[in-house]
Amino acid sequence: MKATSVAPSNIAFIKYWGRKDEILRLPENGSISMNLSNLLTTTTVEFSSKFEKDELLYNGVSENVKNNRAIAHIDRVRKLANLSLPVKIVTQNNFPSGTGLSSSASGFAALTLAATKAAGLKLSEKELSILARQGSGSACRSIPNGFVEWLDGDTSEESYAYSLYPKNYWDIVDVVAVVSTEFKEVSTSEGQKSASESKFFEARRKAMPEKIKKCKEILAKKDFEAFGELLESEALELHSIMLTSHPSLIYLLPETLRIMRLVKVWRSEGLSVYFTLNTGQNIHLIAQKKDEEKLVKKLEELPYVMKIIPNDPSDGARIIDSHLF
Repeated sequence: MKATSVAPSNIAFIKYWGRKDEILRLPENGSISMNLSNLLTTTTVEFSSKFEKDELLYNGVSENVKNNRAIAHIDRVRKLANLSLPVKIVTQNNFPSGTGLSSSASGFAALTLAATKAAGLKLSEKELSILARQGSGSACRSIPNGFVEWLDGDTSEESYAYSLYPKNYWDIVDVVAVVSTEFKEVSTSEGQKSASESKFFEARRKAMPEKIKKCKEILAKKDFEAFGELLESEALELHSIMLTSHPSLIYLLPETLRIMRLVKVWRSEGLSVYFTLNTGQNIHLIAQKKDEEKLVKKLEELPYVMKIIPNDPSDGARIIDSHLF
C-alpha cells in the first residue's frame, strides 16, 4: 500500500488570510491562485504492518511524529479508509521551506493525494481538495490544475478549490526571487490566528467578494496591466493587515523592499512586471512569458538575490510512479 505524489506550490492573486474555523481551516474569504511549475513537493506514503511505528522523513531529516500536523492528517486518511496500519512518509521539496513560498500548500496537497491513494481510497477532486484544506488551507488550491478559485463556504463541504482555467490559458510567468532561506519566526498557520486583531481586517473581509469578482473579470479579459495593479494592491493590503495585527507580523526584509521598489523603476523603463507576496520574505514577480528572459537578467544583476526560480502555470497534484523509498 504505497503511492507517490508530486504537487505544486501556488501563488495567490487574491489572498486567503484569517479563518472562521480553526479545526476545519475554513477561510474568512475566498481566494484565487495559480499553480507553479518549479516549486514542487514530492511525497511517498506507505501503510504497512512491517513498520513498528509511524515514521516521517522531511527533506532527509527524521521528524518527531508526536503532535505532528502531517501525522494528524494521516489520521484523517486512516479514519476515512478504516485503517490502523503504521505509516512511513518520505517527503522532499525542491525549494526553500518556511520562507513565504507556500511549502505547506504543496506539502499537504502531495501528502493528501499520496496517502489516499496508498490507503485505497478513490476520492473526487472536490473531496481531495476538502481533505487537503484540513491539513493546510492553501493546500486545497494545489489539488486542481492551472488557475484556481477557492470558495470560502460556511461548511466543510462548501469550501473547496476548483480549476477556473487550465495551465495553458494565459502565457504568464511567476519568477521567484529568493533573498533569504531563513525559516520565518512565525508560521503562516499561527499568523492567521491574529488576522482579526487588525483594525483594517473587517473592511478587507467585507470588500473581498467584489475584489474576487473583479479578479475573475480581469482573468477572463487577460488584461495584464489591470491584473498586475490588482496583484500589487492585494499584496500590500495583506501585509498591512499583518503589520497592524497584535502581535504584529513583519515578514519582509530590506532586500524584499528593494526589489518591490525596483519593480516600479523597471516598469517606468518599459518592462511590464508586477510583484506579489505571500507570508514571507521571498518575492514573486509576475510578467508575460515574452518578458521572462529580460526579467531574469535584471534579477541576476542583484547581488542580494540568492536564487531565481522561473515558473509557468502548472497542473495540480498528480500521482507518479517513481517512489522516494
